[in-house]
Amino acid sequence: MPMTGTVKGLFGHSVFASGLHSALLRNSAVVAVFHHIRDGAAGDSLSIDVDMFERYCRFFRQHFRVVSLPHLVSKLERHERLQRELVITFDDGYLDNFENAAPILERYSLPATFFVVTEWMGSTVVPWWDRESVTCPKWMTWDQVRSLHRRGFDIGGHTQTHADLGLVSGETAAREIAGGRASLSERIGAPVSSFAYPYGGRHNVTEDNRQLIRDAGFRCCCSGFGGHNVSGSNPFHINRVAISSWYASPHQFGFEVAMGLSQLSA
Repeated sequence: MPMTGTVKGLFGHSVFASGLHSALLRNSAVVAVFHHIRDGAAGDSLSIDVDMFERYCRFFRQHFRVVSLPHLVSKLERHERLQRELVITFDDGYLDNFENAAPILERYSLPATFFVVTEWMGSTVVPWWDRESVTCPKWMTWDQVRSLHRRGFDIGGHTQTHADLGLVSGETAAREIAGGRASLSERIGAPVSSFAYPYGGRHNVTEDNRQLIRDAGFRCCCSGFGGHNVSGSNPFHINRVAISSWYASPHQFGFEVAMGLSQLSA
């Protein structure tokens, strides 16, 4: 019989309280990805509520070495040994990331990367996955994106229009990737080195487009189908674990990551 989230959470308490996670995650790094951080998020596969996000932040700070994505990329580029690092990232550029997540991150002195869809910032675009939501999504303004950058957070590229890089190619892909980076760099007044491809599945980026990501000047490419990263991993094949209300607790998340259960078949 499959274990429930509650049971996995109990096992997670034991794994982390005993220090077993240090051995299970030896020489590895975890990259977590969030989308919405908002109240009333129960059952939403892209959201967790604000109190739960704060629990994650406490859990991360207690059991991992929380570092920025550029710091992790530098270690991978230099083939340095990993030491249970954890990176916090956010996708798309939702307003609640600025209003709810950033203050909590600052309270706990935690770095993070915010991957933004450039043409959605300050717009009224409603992506297909939000169309049945009770409340329409709100996006950050460019002033808010710049504020995050000034406050020390990493701002990363996520294409211009949330394009599926497993489907588009050629000039369209180049415009989404390199054009998006140029626009983002101009808007924040700084180089942009981090990239996460939309949708995040194994089939959502082609190798030709991964090369375009390199050619555009990015230093990394992040997925979203789970798994952790080991020393010597290719920075253009960084695994990320998506966090949502599906996890009953941070300890369930920790248990699944430590036991290698977070990898999806997407």
